[in-house]
Amino acid sequence: MNERRAAVLQELGIGPVWLRRTRPALEAAVAAVPVAHQELPVAAAPPTPARQTPAPPTPVPPPASAVSAWDAPAQPAVALAVTPNHSDAEIAAMSWTQLQDAVSNCTRCGLCRSRTRAVFGSGDAKAHWLFVGEGPGRAEDQQGTPFVGPAGKLLDNMLQAMRQRRGENNFITNVVKCRPTDSDGKDRAPSPDESAACRPYLDRQIALLKPAIVVALGKVAALALLHADPKTPVGALRGVVHRYGNVPLVVTYHPAYLLRKPLDKSRSWRDLCLADAAFRDVGQLGI
Repeated sequence: MNERRAAVLQELGIGPVWLRRTRPALEAAVAAVPVAHQELPVAAAPPTPARQTPAPPTPVPPPASAVSAWDAPAQPAVALAVTPNHSDAEIAAMSWTQLQDAVSNCTRCGLCRSRTRAVFGSGDAKAHWLFVGEGPGRAEDQQGTPFVGPAGKLLDNMLQAMRQRRGENNFITNVVKCRPTDSDGKDRAPSPDESAACRPYLDRQIALLKPAIVVALGKVAALALLHADPKTPVGALRGVVHRYGNVPLVVTYHPAYLLRKPLDKSRSWRDLCLADAAFRDVGQLGI
């Protein structure tokens, strides 16, 4: 235990930044259809000595199918249709790919109006370890990846102290998938209604991942996963192995909190040791 404790004191610093892999851009092409022209018959002038100017022929419009997309009359702008939100039952039946698409297009709460990107989560889709935070911050909103700022660097070092690396046998996500901000555009904790609106996505992620251990990072994640009283402090939930269904769940401090209160890193280390012990018990029982 002393050796592991020494490891965390060394590792709980600031590590490398993990950047989101950008998706390749999709190419679009518009094919122009050539306009079909018709030859209009010209009637012969009657035999008369007086020279007459024939009346111009009446224009005949080309068939609708022959009009080029570029020559078509401009249509009034039409607002893009918003993807209908899925019901809780529909979300509970989604595949991993369907769930990612639903999160990207979600409008279940007002957070969608100010987001840059929805943050689904990242890591191993067959992970044994699941880490759940509260919601994306500014850097996560821009990159679409969870825990990429200073708190993410600390989380990486916490994983290293446990002999883990991000994305290897672990998956990281949040209770809400869009960044919550206040009236000044600063980060804030998600409201209970926002957490409830996003909860079906988290439940389905857990059902598909089938993790052996869940670690709740901070109060928001702990309350959401345990359905605890909002007045319950994190300290009252630490030091105990809870259950999410049949899955052991351990509560610890959010890395952003630890950056503000570095003296509590030792307590967080004890929480991670408890989680590791619970994980090993699951392995011994063959669950």
